[in-house]
Amino acid sequence: MAMTGPTPCSSMSNHTKERVTMTKVTLENFYSNLIAQHEEREMRQKKLEKVMEEEGLKDEEVRLVQKKDTGHVYAMKILRKADMLEKEQVGHIRAERDILVEADSLWVVKMFYSFQDKLNLYLIMEFLPGGDMMTLLMKKDTLSEEETQFYIAETVLAIDSIHQLGFIHRDIKPDNLLLDSKGHVKLSDFGLCTGLKKAHRTEFYRNLNHSLPSDFTFQNMNSKRKAETWKRNRRQLAFSTVGTPDYIAPEVFMQTGYNKLCDWWSLGVIMYEMLIGYPPFCSETPQETYKKVMNWKETLTFPPEVPISEKAKDLILRFCCEWEHRIGAPGVEEIKGNPFFEGVDWEHIRERPAAISIEIKSIDDTSNFDEFPESDILKPTVATSNHPETDYKNKDWVFINYTYKRFEGLTARGAIPSYMKAGK
Repeated sequence: MAMTGPTPCSSMSNHTKERVTMTKVTLENFYSNLIAQHEEREMRQKKLEKVMEEEGLKDEEVRLVQKKDTGHVYAMKILRKADMLEKEQVGHIRAERDILVEADSLWVVKMFYSFQDKLNLYLIMEFLPGGDMMTLLMKKDTLSEEETQFYIAETVLAIDSIHQLGFIHRDIKPDNLLLDSKGHVKLSDFGLCTGLKKAHRTEFYRNLNHSLPSDFTFQNMNSKRKAETWKRNRRQLAFSTVGTPDYIAPEVFMQTGYNKLCDWWSLGVIMYEMLIGYPPFCSETPQETYKKVMNWKETLTFPPEVPISEKAKDLILRFCCEWEHRIGAPGVEEIKGNPFFEGVDWEHIRERPAAISIEIKSIDDTSNFDEFPESDILKPTVATSNHPETDYKNKDWVFINYTYKRFEGLTARGAIPSYMKAGK
């Protein structure tokens, strides 16, 4: 008797059909949800970018200029009047002008002139060819403890010099620590000396929290990957209209008030970045950074794979703590006496060679600065129906007495220093 194969089943059981249908619906729902989530994420991203643009403060530019009669080179900071009025920044730029006039100090960028035209305000300041600390930190993985000691010590003296004038900087960050031709520190950008920009208000970060994912990816990176990611994103943060809360003390975000000690917190964050390669609260988004700053007791940790001395760690934790217990509360002498600064010659530090020497090719050498994108700030503004040009003309009285000329004696018309003639 011949063997035959099994007879094929002519139909599936109802149970199997139900299982197939359920599987099909489940898969369709899964992929449909996946696409919807992706679209929602993109929509949230666009919404966030729009809000950031609206809240943004990209209303200034710095250019290199040369005075015709003397040949001296200066940095010219340009501020658009319309933006200043619209964003209620008049008090901030007035404070910046005042501190630059008052602070006749080696530790502060010197202002020579301020003037205005119909559209803009102009600050003519000394050009510091050494670049800024942000660019220096982007070029190097980390700084040695000896280099860090030098830059932090000089910044201590710089911050103390403005505190003695009764000013609080409130925006101490590597971008605002400039280096002169010999590599010594000078403070710049005093736009926050009164009031706070919108980007530094708690609500700005809190209101966007719900639409942003946590940065689990970033948290799981080792310190080398974190440093690489931070440096890759750092340039974008510097050019961003919103900025980052990485260096801002937690009490600055609170409604309960703050004092000059907030500047010492910022210095602790910078010191951490110099030694570790990235700041302690850096994240994938400014909102996540804000959350970490506010939760600093849990988030301020040191990666075990980047060894630093106990002296350095202790000083960072003395800077980054509750303001009531922060080092410098009794006065700057407490900071100077910290063991980390052992061996520092506070009286003559600016006369000694800098920790890292600066190479200057010419009087207008900008190679030590990061490349900034071109701004359209000097293009005429187009009057809109909401803000006609006459609105700004009528409010021009708020800029009265902005104009200034420094009397420098020989400095204003003297010979160009020999070090600035190199390569010419």
